[in-house]
Amino acid sequence: MVPNQTEALDAAAVSANGQAPHCEHLDGLTPVTPQTSFCPDCRADEDRRAILLICLTCGRVGCSDGSPNQHAKAHYEKTHHPIAAAVAPGPRWRWCYVHQRLV
Repeated sequence: MVPNQTEALDAAAVSANGQAPHCEHLDGLTPVTPQTSFCPDCRADEDRRAILLICLTCGRVGCSDGSPNQHAKAHYEKTHHPIAAAVAPGPRWRWCYVHQRLV
């Protein structure tokens, strides 16, 4: 399950030096541009309090596991693109669907 912003700040999610553990799925990623500013599957956006995630492989934006439809996770299950990042302003975090952890 992708953490909410409060869980993203949980000390247990990071290593002793204050950083998330390295994940090989980050290797080789290049910058992506969000395809939209909302989840195109359900039109969820930040104004509705949905946490949006961007796929760091292709730029697809989807609503997080905290939303009823979990379109970001569905994108991972369809494409196997492993890393997504929070789109909203505030704490920056990345989630690896393969390892089920912050990275």
